[in-house]
Amino acid sequence: MNRFVFLQGQERMPFYLKEIKEALAAKQSVIVLFSDIKEIERAKEQIQKSLGVEAFVSFRKQVDELQSWGKIRQAEYCVVLGSRSSIFSPVNNLGLVIIDSEDNSVYKQEQVPHYHAREVALMRAQIAGAKIVLGSRCLSLESFYLAQKEKLKFEIIPPQAAYPLVKVIDLRRLAYSERKSKSILSKFLADAISATLAEKGKILVVINRTGFATVAACHNCGVSLKCPRCNINLVFHFEEDKLKCHHCNFKLEVPKICPSCNAGYIKYSGLGTEKVESEIARIFPQASIKILNEQKAGADFSSADIMISTPAVAKQEGVLDFDLVAVLAIDNSLNRVDFRASEKTFSLLLGLINLTSKKVIIQSANANHYCFQALIKNEPELFYKEELKQRKQLNFAPFKHMILLKIRGADLEKVKKASADLFQRLNNIKTASMKMLALNLGSPPKLRGNFYYQILMRASSAEKASHFLKLHLKDWHYSGIIVTVDVDPV
Repeated sequence: MNRFVFLQGQERMPFYLKEIKEALAAKQSVIVLFSDIKEIERAKEQIQKSLGVEAFVSFRKQVDELQSWGKIRQAEYCVVLGSRSSIFSPVNNLGLVIIDSEDNSVYKQEQVPHYHAREVALMRAQIAGAKIVLGSRCLSLESFYLAQKEKLKFEIIPPQAAYPLVKVIDLRRLAYSERKSKSILSKFLADAISATLAEKGKILVVINRTGFATVAACHNCGVSLKCPRCNINLVFHFEEDKLKCHHCNFKLEVPKICPSCNAGYIKYSGLGTEKVESEIARIFPQASIKILNEQKAGADFSSADIMISTPAVAKQEGVLDFDLVAVLAIDNSLNRVDFRASEKTFSLLLGLINLTSKKVIIQSANANHYCFQALIKNEPELFYKEELKQRKQLNFAPFKHMILLKIRGADLEKVKKASADLFQRLNNIKTASMKMLALNLGSPPKLRGNFYYQILMRASSAEKASHFLKLHLKDWHYSGIIVTVDVDPV
């Protein structure tokens, strides 16, 4: 059984169509998974137009989902397009499974029943003797590891456009005057934007934060305004003139005085898309500037000289080909407390690089990171090999299974006591296949009214870990406390 993985190339659909056509000619069924509903609809149109066959669509909350599954079950062979749950479609004579953007975290089901669509697809393809295609512009490290072990075969689709010049500005080596001014744009980036505007070029500025400021705090007592349900900083949105929580969507009118000490001035700090727009408008008053967000996804931005967006712009349909892509505050992503932080950052940047064939400028205080070096040299394997090397040294996935026990409840002291008790209980059980690593506050520690603690474990086998936890958690009970198990968190 052949398995193919695509490393590069935005246009993977022609290859998918060829594989689907071959499977249908052999009277075999095909399941194709996409990470987005819009992509499912576009794929259905292309398949029906190119191959002249009906494609069944299946995803959660779909209208007439039960009737659709009934038709799929009755068909001798068919094509099913859907989201992660479609991997369970009751097709007959399965011959091909395709997972597009296989590195996307949406394929992990966080609620009961817990599963990862990619792992289910591999198992189902093995049982049925079917071919599996994992397509992505940026492979997951798990897939690259399987390719290294020769369990997957590479087929690289080179991008149609030329690879852009990638330049990383080291923020630690800026001139003293630049550091002192604390400008959002380095002089090099500002000059590049100015030159592109002079040539009537299009510019995209990307920052992974929405809103105007990420912290609203009293200048007098220093108390920052937080969400009462999640206990995290509220984000100031200038356009709406509101403070918002990005976890539970709690909204608050902007206070005129500090609710803690009654001082009359709230200080705003931190960067978001609106703050970047304000700063760029100050530096380049002659330019037409627009912010792209989900609410304005269908708007026409062709007249804008400078577009400001989050990395989600890479997924938008019909996005312009830019002359310059500038990436700000990428260290927020790279420095997260997450062993997958480098992998996610690399995937994010690869998506943005596909939006231009000319120039990409990235500002970072960690310019020598192998993530950036792989992009500069256009050698993705350089990143994967270095990341795998570090994961192996630390015994992280894909070499070991990381397991997160999330303990939550409405009473902080009860959650804290229950977490410590559970950690001690599991740590006292000696087993070679499991190791307790840490007990920490959750991230975030409070969410939608519940407090969180988490226990991090490492296991050599997911099956043994599952058996171990089922055995030792079934008799452990705490009133008002809920425990969830997340294997290989994404």
